[in-house]
Amino acid sequence: MKFMVPPMSLIFLFITFFTTAQDIKTSIVSEMDPEKSILKNTEDSENHTTLLAAMRGSDLEEALGYDGPFTLFAPSDKAFEKLPRHKVAELLRPENKKQLQEVMAYHIVAGNLSASKILKAMCRGKGKATFTTVQGDQITATMKGIDIILTDNSGNSAMITTADANQCNGVIHEIDSVILPGKL
Repeated sequence: MKFMVPPMSLIFLFITFFTTAQDIKTSIVSEMDPEKSILKNTEDSENHTTLLAAMRGSDLEEALGYDGPFTLFAPSDKAFEKLPRHKVAELLRPENKKQLQEVMAYHIVAGNLSASKILKAMCRGKGKATFTTVQGDQITATMKGIDIILTDNSGNSAMITTADANQCNGVIHEIDSVILPGKL
């Protein structure tokens, strides 16, 4: 019975997450059309203008417009505001395209990872799951209360604030911070 406590706790959190998730979903889900691509819905979003500029500046807009499926951990404009002001402007400069590509690719995982799939992976991993980004590095998912927390290789974390905005080529989970590959 001693070994059943952590999985049972995760199952409880899983159930709690999905029973409250319907009430928590904010405007990102209501404004996104599941028939449109990640790129098109980002273009239509008023909450992701910096993310859209980063997609375009990193040449990922074509892949996120058509290919897939992808899971995008999408920083909101408020998340980008947490970075030093000069850092965002610096990354968006054409001469820093490679760095911007690395940052953007670090927010994308190949495949369609719904919140339930992330939680199931954490159950199998005893409260922790790692996912390889298209950039090549890993991000780690854990729980803090009923929230899914993503941690980058440098120990910085972001909380999924809105989960499961389905797209025709994947899914978007809005996050409250920008996660960064270890090299930056």
